[in-house]
Amino acid sequence: MQHSFSRTPFRPALERQIGNLSVLTAALLWGTTGTAAHFNQDVSPLATGAFAMGFGGILQAVLSRRILHEELAALLVHKHLVLWAALFIIVYPLAFYSAMEYTGVAMGTVITIATAPLAAAVLEYVLDRKRVSVRWYAALMLGMAGVGLMAVGETRLADTAAQATASGVASESRKLIGIGLGVLAGASYATYSLLARRMMLLGVHRRAAMGAMFGCAGIILLIGLAISCLFLDPRLFATPVNSAVAIYMALIPMLLASLIFGRGLASVPISRVTVLTMFEPLVAGLLAVIVVGEQFTLMGAIGMVLIMTCLMLQLRPQATQAPMASPQADLAAWTTPDTASDALVEPKDDAAHWGERDSWRDPWSGTEHGRDAKQGPEQGAEQRSAPWQHHDA
Repeated sequence: MQHSFSRTPFRPALERQIGNLSVLTAALLWGTTGTAAHFNQDVSPLATGAFAMGFGGILQAVLSRRILHEELAALLVHKHLVLWAALFIIVYPLAFYSAMEYTGVAMGTVITIATAPLAAAVLEYVLDRKRVSVRWYAALMLGMAGVGLMAVGETRLADTAAQATASGVASESRKLIGIGLGVLAGASYATYSLLARRMMLLGVHRRAAMGAMFGCAGIILLIGLAISCLFLDPRLFATPVNSAVAIYMALIPMLLASLIFGRGLASVPISRVTVLTMFEPLVAGLLAVIVVGEQFTLMGAIGMVLIMTCLMLQLRPQATQAPMASPQADLAAWTTPDTASDALVEPKDDAAHWGERDSWRDPWSGTEHGRDAKQGPEQGAEQRSAPWQHHDA
């Protein structure tokens, strides 16, 4: 039985705003990682990323074990999406922290954050033929310019600047490798986010989708970290401060942020999600000034203003459309406002369901699933599949 107020245009608008705020909150928590890592003492950044993503991912799966059990059948149906997403989750921290190692923190972060929205837009167009708006491009350009100005306008502490001058400039080959790793990190982040949202639109509970993805990736990351510890001491727990930082990174920027991020993915398109996460460098820059003691030049301040303008463009409400009384309007009420191509099913949430559907259609395979699904030879016509999608014979 469906509640009467679920037909109103206000609930989808509220869902969108809650999704936007969820993504911004996750970005805020991610923005604290740089400040937390500043207090580490001779810790490998790769080890920090692998432990945070690995331990946090396993904790997320443990906390979602009841929903994982309930959604096991759906996860097995879409196991290829789970495994592909887990692969990109594994690649992301390794590529991101390696990019910062090769090019520096500022450039590595800029390349990764700038690549993610572009990769998301390309993936959405290739897979769903979804085009982004002119406002999205304008917001992206402002955000990329802002992130770049923040990186250029950052002024390090005196002792850190002296060390950087003494060590010299990284070789061009190392920079090229770092740029490539930054692009790989941004594309990996956009891809696993898109796959997570895809599973939610296909009817998998958001916590089950996120728990399965990050749980599988966490196991592999921790195994790799354990093997690396046999040859090199990462000093993750060498001091109380290092231990506190490692635990904080796993529990807050990884576990808590991922749970909140999953809530945002359920109602916000990936192209918008990746632009909203530009809030992360803004938070990181402010914390660097307030906590660490770094300074920003005028260019850095202008960059912050540009990022805020970018976020305001993305958060501005869409023009409200008049409600329609057709059955298609009921289905559109549960989909994102930017496209009707995402119209599959309502992503499952922890809140009460506002109506049950007996069937849903996969836009990639063209097949209909569920109790009311009609079996017929016409199904499968004009199918299109993603590289990670397989079809049963």
